[in-house]
Amino acid sequence: MSALSLPDISLGAAYRLRLKRRACLWRAFRARHRLSLVADNTAQIRPEDILVFCVLRNERQRLPYFLEHYRDLGAGHFLVVDNGSDDGSLAYLQEEARRGDLSIWETPESYRDSRFGLDWSGWLLMRFGHRHWCLTVDADELLVYPGMEQHPLPALTDHLDKTGQDGFGTMMLDMFPKGALDQPRYEAGQDPTEVLGWFDAGPYRAVRQAPLGNLWLQGGTRERVFFQQAPERAPTLNKIPLIRWNRRYAYTNSTHALLPRQMNMLYDGPGGSQPSGVLLHTKFLPEVVQKSAEDQQRGAHFHTPALFYGYYSELKKAPDLWHSGALRYEGPEQLAELGLCAPVPWV
Repeated sequence: MSALSLPDISLGAAYRLRLKRRACLWRAFRARHRLSLVADNTAQIRPEDILVFCVLRNERQRLPYFLEHYRDLGAGHFLVVDNGSDDGSLAYLQEEARRGDLSIWETPESYRDSRFGLDWSGWLLMRFGHRHWCLTVDADELLVYPGMEQHPLPALTDHLDKTGQDGFGTMMLDMFPKGALDQPRYEAGQDPTEVLGWFDAGPYRAVRQAPLGNLWLQGGTRERVFFQQAPERAPTLNKIPLIRWNRRYAYTNSTHALLPRQMNMLYDGPGGSQPSGVLLHTKFLPEVVQKSAEDQQRGAHFHTPALFYGYYSELKKAPDLWHSGALRYEGPEQLAELGLCAPVPWV
């Protein structure tokens, strides 16, 4: 099966996927009752605005640069769900909401039981995202792509509209420091890549899965360090975070896969021919050591948390992820030269 071929499925499988999409949409619709509105600036959303959707918990350190990065990139409005932060994230978001480009909801309910936040973001996408270009990202994900300084997000989405492409895929690239994870100093508002300046150029592997036809991309840093003995458990690295949204769409597994199934063909992975970008994954800031203990206790981030206790236990030891084959990050053009993303043919 080629990377660009959608797997054939039976009529019965196609029918089951339609039922699954409807179930996801129904869950998202019901989830509106679990969200409490904190700051409502949605009346300021313009038809041409690119919307950023984010579900977060305890990201006070990352939020200043996260918002700056996407504002500089041309985002028009942020729709954020705070899931019970106790580190000042919500107060900071409320202060930022005074600028008029950010709306906030909060919920204390289970992240895991909400399909890892997809029910909450799914409702906001359904309610506000229809016909908008929508970027769904975590607070530790920074979208980059070749030519972004000259062609910010509105130029990218204009190009995608003109070429009839309804989305833009990415790989998630783990960034890490040189030395123990708890040693660097990071100040809120600082570019995380100044601290997390290294990455693995490979190896990565990808297969296309049936019945959704979604790519399954694995490899890189976390597999090398934490999942050598069980590579099948290594994190999924493919995402399609930027979509010209329709209220009939539904993400089924983070932004790794969505329905209708043909939308998964928008990304063909590293070395592919379709224009794509990279989500710089800034998980490994110094706070990850302390957060790992909390995440292990909450068990909210994996379908079977017990299988990942070893992963959290290793993170709590503040390992050094650097190795002699690591590359220093220089920018998205470097990533394109390495085949980790594909440039947009602007002309």
